[in-house]
Amino acid sequence: MSGFGAHHETEAVAGALPRGQNSPQKVPFGLHAEQLSLTAFTAPRAQNLRSWLYRLRPSAMHQAFRRVEAGRVRTAPCREAACGPNRLRWAPPGMPEEATDFVDGLVTLATNGEARLQAGIAVHLYAANRSMERVFACHDGELLLVPQEGALDLDTEFGRLAVSPGEIAVVPRGVKFRVRLAGPARGYACENYGAALRLPELGPIGANGLANARDFLAPLAAFEDDDRPTQVVVKSGGAIWVAEYRHSPLDVVAWHGNAYPYKYDLARFNAMNTVGFDHPDPSIFTVLTAPSDTPGTANVDFVIFPPRWMVAEHTFRPPWFHRNAMSEFMGLVRGEYDAKRGGFLPGGASLHNAMAAHGPDRASHDAAVAATLEPKHLGDTLAFMFESRYPFDPTEFAMKTPLLEADYDAVWAGFAKAALTPDPSPAGGRGETSAPSPFGRGPG
Repeated sequence: MSGFGAHHETEAVAGALPRGQNSPQKVPFGLHAEQLSLTAFTAPRAQNLRSWLYRLRPSAMHQAFRRVEAGRVRTAPCREAACGPNRLRWAPPGMPEEATDFVDGLVTLATNGEARLQAGIAVHLYAANRSMERVFACHDGELLLVPQEGALDLDTEFGRLAVSPGEIAVVPRGVKFRVRLAGPARGYACENYGAALRLPELGPIGANGLANARDFLAPLAAFEDDDRPTQVVVKSGGAIWVAEYRHSPLDVVAWHGNAYPYKYDLARFNAMNTVGFDHPDPSIFTVLTAPSDTPGTANVDFVIFPPRWMVAEHTFRPPWFHRNAMSEFMGLVRGEYDAKRGGFLPGGASLHNAMAAHGPDRASHDAAVAATLEPKHLGDTLAFMFESRYPFDPTEFAMKTPLLEADYDAVWAGFAKAALTPDPSPAGGRGETSAPSPFGRGPG
């Protein structure tokens, strides 16, 4: 079913969905009605997220959970390590050699904010080679999954989603799911503690462009009628808990509402870019955003750098040098990122915290300055960014793993000092007469 934030209704068995009301005295087939609320009951209608599920057994039908070791998963606040203004970059992880499912394959690189206050995010990597037999749910936040290698088949309470590299999936807070694999898989996961992800406002762009609502897909109802014991793993309050269910909890026969897992093919993103000179801020590539309590300042933006045409005249085309009030965690799905030539590999990651100076490496800079400015298509590339208002704290694993590149700062070494002489070319490259250089005038 297509449509972002749409109110869908679906039934795996004809007649299972009640008509005309949510909670009848007698639900068809003796199913159990249950509401999943992702927002407070009194949230404004435009932001209110809830669905009604009709299942074989109530979700409440289970024994007590017991706490277990969290492994390499961390939750904010996590102050195991710090990077301050230092820039960090990691090489891609290898695939596990031992049998590892999605949950065991999760490792946290960085967190920010505080999960209990529903502010901030965590960034995890996953690497797995075995399908899950158990079921997982994250109560601390919704999960944005970005496969980099190997497809994920998600069996959720709402139905099934097949997600390949180049696509993303979002599993709402508290929704149970299982990850099945056809082979080894790795990728990224953003755990959003804050308000649910949504489409950004388009402002002067108008009604169309960027990620269009019609291209987001929700699953049709599908259920498991399985009485075999199933282990359920829950991340809650920063801890990992497990319980043994006497049945599969993926037993929703029908549902309706606007709160559900969904997927999106990033190739459908209708990128906007300059057709004149200079280029807009990278916010123009925002796919999804989770707002904070400060207008225009996101708890997290999910931004991509997809295949696109570069046509800007007399313009430095790669991302410029910058220091940003927002903190940036980047990953690469495929190809090469246009601000880094070599070193930043698919499956790898980088972290530039608030106000840390960064930008193109020397090789990318020098190539862009010397390039003949003709229309150029950036084809084989797909990078992304989790951008947040909160600075990240790397985990102890992130700072001690051999994947951390000790010489990352070297990519900005060796830039030539400005000559402080008038530029003989037309000013700005736009055909105007070059003005004398202001450098050197006056007592300075």
